[in-house]
Amino acid sequence: MIKKLYLMRHGQTVFNELKKIQGWCDAPLTKLGQEQAKKAGEYFIKENIHFDEAYSSTSERASDTLELITDLPYKRLKGLKEWHFGRFEGESEDLNPVLPYGDFFAAYGGESELAFRERITSSVLKMMRESQGATILAVSHGGACAQFARHWEETSEIGIAKKLKNCCILMFEFDTETEIFTLRLQHNHRFEI
Repeated sequence: MIKKLYLMRHGQTVFNELKKIQGWCDAPLTKLGQEQAKKAGEYFIKENIHFDEAYSSTSERASDTLELITDLPYKRLKGLKEWHFGRFEGESEDLNPVLPYGDFFAAYGGESELAFRERITSSVLKMMRESQGATILAVSHGGACAQFARHWEETSEIGIAKKLKNCCILMFEFDTETEIFTLRLQHNHRFEI
C-alpha cells in the first residue's frame, strides 16, 4: 500500500523575523506566519487534498500552524521537533557556523546532525507505521524537513529539497511494504499578502 505524507514547515515566527536561532525554544507566529498557514490550507483545498490524520511537533509554532490549516484532530509528537541547538537557542543567527553544521551544536549541549537526522527519520517512520489513514499531514520545522528529505535523497524523484521557506510543503509517498519514502513534490507558496 502507498500512503502520502505531506510534511511541512510552520509559518513565520517572531524569532524568524528577528533572525534568532530557534530549535527547541519557541516563538509565536507573526501575523504573516498566520496568513502563510491559511494560504497553505487554501492550497490543500484547491488541490482537493483531504487528510485522514494530522500530526504536529510539540512546539507551539507548529501546532498553531496546523490548527490554521485544518480543524482535524491531531497528535503532537516530540520526535517532530526541530534540531536542538543547545546554548545557541535564542541567539542571533549570525552565530551559526557555515553549513553543514555536523557536530557543532553537540559541543554546546545540542544535537549532532546525524543524531538529529536519525531522530526525525525514525519518528516519521514510526508515525507512518502506526497511522491508519492513507493521506497524512505533519507540521514540523525547516531543519527537520530538510534532514528527513536528505535521508531519502537517493529515492527522491525531484532531486534535493532546497530553500524550505515557511509553510513549504514536501509530499512523500510511503510504501508500507518496503518502508521507503519517495519525495514527489516540493511546494513553496508565493506570499504577496
